[in-house]
Amino acid sequence: MTPAGKAAGETPLMAQYREIKARHPDAILFFRMGDFYEMFYEDAEVAARVLGLTLTSRNNGGAAEVPLAGIPVKAADEYLRRFVSQGFRVAICEQVEDPKLAKGIVRREVIETITPGAAFSDDLLEGSRNNFLCALTMQGGVAGIAAADLSTGEFRLITATRHDADAMLARLSPREVLVAAAGEGDMGDALDALLGPLGALVTPRAAWEFDHERAADTLARQFAVSSIEGFGVGAADAPALGAAGALLRYLKEVQPAGLPHLARPVVERSGGTMPLDEMTRRNLELVESLRGGEDTAGTLLGVLDRTQTPMGARLLRQWILAPLTDRAAITARLDAVESLAGDGPARTALREALDGVRDIERLAGKAAAQRATPRELRALGDSLARLPQVLAAVERTTRGGLLATVTQAWDDAAGLSARVRATLVERPPVTVGDGETIAPGVDAELDDLRSVATGGKDAIAALQAEERARTGISSLKVGYNRVFGYYIEVTNAHRNSVPADYQRRQTLTGAERYVTPALKAFEEKVLGATERIGAVERRLFEALRAEAGSAIAELQAIGTRVAQLDVLAGLAEVAVREGYVRPTVDDEAVLEIVRGRHPVVERMMPRDQFIPNDVLLAPDARMIILTGPNMAGKSTILRQVGLLVLMAQMGSFVAAGRARVGIADRVFTRVGASDNLVRGQSTFMVEMAETSAILHSATARSLVLLDEIGRGTATWDGLSIAWAVSEHLHERTRCKTIFATHYHELTQLADEFVSVRNYNVAVQEAGERIVFLHTLRPGGADRSYGIEVGRLAGLPAPVIARARALLRVLEGEQLVPALAGRAGGARTREPGADQLALFGGPDPVVDRLREVDVNGLTPLQALALLAELSAEARGERPALPGGSGAAAAAVAPPTRRA
Repeated sequence: MTPAGKAAGETPLMAQYREIKARHPDAILFFRMGDFYEMFYEDAEVAARVLGLTLTSRNNGGAAEVPLAGIPVKAADEYLRRFVSQGFRVAICEQVEDPKLAKGIVRREVIETITPGAAFSDDLLEGSRNNFLCALTMQGGVAGIAAADLSTGEFRLITATRHDADAMLARLSPREVLVAAAGEGDMGDALDALLGPLGALVTPRAAWEFDHERAADTLARQFAVSSIEGFGVGAADAPALGAAGALLRYLKEVQPAGLPHLARPVVERSGGTMPLDEMTRRNLELVESLRGGEDTAGTLLGVLDRTQTPMGARLLRQWILAPLTDRAAITARLDAVESLAGDGPARTALREALDGVRDIERLAGKAAAQRATPRELRALGDSLARLPQVLAAVERTTRGGLLATVTQAWDDAAGLSARVRATLVERPPVTVGDGETIAPGVDAELDDLRSVATGGKDAIAALQAEERARTGISSLKVGYNRVFGYYIEVTNAHRNSVPADYQRRQTLTGAERYVTPALKAFEEKVLGATERIGAVERRLFEALRAEAGSAIAELQAIGTRVAQLDVLAGLAEVAVREGYVRPTVDDEAVLEIVRGRHPVVERMMPRDQFIPNDVLLAPDARMIILTGPNMAGKSTILRQVGLLVLMAQMGSFVAAGRARVGIADRVFTRVGASDNLVRGQSTFMVEMAETSAILHSATARSLVLLDEIGRGTATWDGLSIAWAVSEHLHERTRCKTIFATHYHELTQLADEFVSVRNYNVAVQEAGERIVFLHTLRPGGADRSYGIEVGRLAGLPAPVIARARALLRVLEGEQLVPALAGRAGGARTREPGADQLALFGGPDPVVDRLREVDVNGLTPLQALALLAELSAEARGERPALPGGSGAAAAAVAPPTRRA
C-alpha cells in the first residue's frame, strides 16, 4: 500500500501526511506527532527492517489500516544516524504551530532533509574530516566540481582535467555526489570510473540544473551581489560554475530555512597542488589503511596527526591529500615548522593553548543556521576566550613567513566571547527549559521571575508569619511539594483553630494540609513565572545566538587561522619527537635521500631497529632497477621514497638524515596485487590498467614507483611488458623511476642505458637459510630466494626439497643472454641492436648434452639418446620433458607417478 491515492473516508491527519510525503518521495518522512516521529506505509516497513522497530498499524478511516512505526523524538538522533549511514535520506516534518492554539489539524512542514552529504548533527559527522557534498559535471575533457561542507560553510569551485578529477574528488572524499540524470548529461562512461572508488551516495538531478548561465544568477542571489566576477570565476570555469548552480539548488531544497553560513566560493584550478590518483593514495596508505575501516593506524595520517583541534585534524588530512608543487608555498610551510620545532617552550605553550579550543568552524555554522544549543554556544564562547593565549604563544617564536601571515590579521572576537560567557551559565543544558540557561544578573525581569518561581524565601516566610498571627497557631508551616503544590500544614492538635477559609487538600497521620485563596493566588503567580522564565530565557538565548551567527564570516576566518597553527605545531611536534629533518626542496630533477626511513613502519617497530637506506635519482641516474628476494623490503623502500617526497611537498619534515627533493608534479605508485571482480577485471587486468594510466599521465617531472610489473601473467609475456615499460619510462617519459622486480633479466638495462642503475636489497646466506639485511646496495641480485621464503611460511619439507631440486635444473636455462652494446665503457644503446634477442637462448640440445652422465650410459642408452637429440636438432618431434625410455633417465629429474 502506498500513500499515493486518497482512500475513501481518509482521516484529515493521513491526508496531511500523504500531501507532504508526495513532495518528498525519495526520503523517509519523520512525521511529528506529539513526542514521537511516526512513519507510515513503505517508510514504516523500511524502518522496521532497517532499524528493527515494531511494525504496527493505524486506522485511516473505515476499515483501512496503515502500516505504522514510530520513534521517540528524544531518541531520534541515533535512528537518524543509522538511516543516513546506510544511504537513506530523511525528511524531518515538524509541528509548526502550538497544538493548543491549532484549529483542526496541527500545521506541519518539512524543516530539513538530512542526507549523507547534508548534515549538521555531531552524530552524523566525523570531527577529523570534512563532510563534503559535491556536484560533478563534464564538458568535453574538463570536469567541473562544486563542493560544500554544510557543517562548516566551506564552498569550493574546482575546474580540473578529466585525469585529475578523480584525485580532486578523492581529496574531498564526498559523502554524496550530484550528477546529471542518466542520459541527460555529458558524463558517459566516465561516471563509474570517477565515482566508483569513492563509495558516495550518487544523487541524479535534472541536466538543466547544471547550466552555467543559470548558475551565475543563482550564486549572485545567494551572496547578494550584482555579479560573480568578484569571485574570480572565469570562462574556463564554466563547468565548475554549472556544478555550483546544481549544488546550491539542491542545498536549498534540503535546507528550506536558507544557507546563511555558506562562505563565498573559493575557486581552485589544476596546478599548485599535486593530484594523487586512487592507486597512489591506496598503495601509500596516506589516510586509509589497506585493511580498510576508519582507523588511521598504519597510515601517514596516523603518524603525522598531533593536532589538538578538529579543524586542525581536517586541514592536515587535506594537506596530505594535496601536496604542493609551488616551491615558495612549500618553503613557507617548512619555515613555519622549523620555527616551531626549534622553540620547544613556545611550541608547548601553543599546543596547550589549542588543547581547549573546540570546533569553532562547526559551532559557528550551527549558530548561523540557528541550530546551536546553549551548551554548544557556550563551547564557542569558551573556545574564543582561549585565542589570546594562542596568539601569545605564537608571538614567542620567530614570526616570519607563514606564521606572520596567519597572525597579522588576528581577530579573536573578544567581544562576542565575553558576551557569550557573561550571558550563559557555565554549564548550560542542551535545551532551553531543561535547566537554568541564562546567568543571574543578565536580565532584571528574569531575576524577578526566578525569585517568584523558586517560592522566594522571604515571601514564604512572610506568608507563614502572617498566618500564624491570624490563627494563633505557632506550629503552622507553609510548604511545597510537586504533587499538591503549596500548602499550609496544621497539626491535629490545632485542628479546631483552623479558619473557615482554609480548604482541606491532604490528610496526614498527625496533621492536615490546607490551601487558602491567597495561597492559590501565590501558586498561580509562581507557576506563571515559571512559564515566563522559559520564554524570557529563550528570547535572550536566541538573540545571543543570532549575534554569534551574524559573525559567521569572522568566525570562519578564525577557524581557518587556528587550523593552520594547529597543523604547523603538530608537524613540528612530530618532527622533534621522531627525529625528522627539514628537506631541501628545489626545482631540480634530483631526489637524494640519505638514511631514509619509512615513517609508518618505523613507528610499528622498536625504536632504532628500522634500517635506513640511501636513494639517489638524478638526471644521469634517473632509473633504479631494484632486485632482491621476497620479504627483503623492496616494497617498503618504494613506499618509503614516495611518502618522503609527499611529506616534503606538503610542508613537513621527513624521516631521514638528509633529504633533497626536486619538486615532482605527480607521484605514481603501482605496488601489490588486487582485482576488481565487480567490474570483471582480473588482478593482471587491474595491474595493466594502472600501469597504462601511469604511462599516459607521467611527465619528466614525475616520480614513478613500480613493483613487480608483469608478474600477473606468463613469464615471457610479463618479462616483455616489464622490459617495454622500463624502456618507455626511461626513453620517452624520462622521469625519475624506481622499478622493483624479480625479473633479474631487467638488470641488463643498465648495460644499455646510461641513466639506469642497478640496486638490490641485501641478504646473508647461512647454509640453506638466509638473513634479511634490509640494506640497499649497488648491483643486481641473482636470486629471489622464493623457496626459502616458502620454508619460512611453513611449506611442507617434501615440497621444499622437491622445489630445490627442480630449481637446480631450471637455473641452468639462461632466459636472456647478455646484450651487446658496450663501446668504450660507455653504456649506450648500440645502433640497430636487436631487442628480440631478449627472447633468444642457448640451444636446448646443447643444454641436454651438458646434463648427460656419459659414464652412466649403456651402449643402448647412448644410441637412443643420440637418436632423440638428432631428431630434435632437425626440428622433428623433440623428446618430451622427462624423456622416453632409458636415455631420459640419465638426464631428467624424477617425474610424478600415477
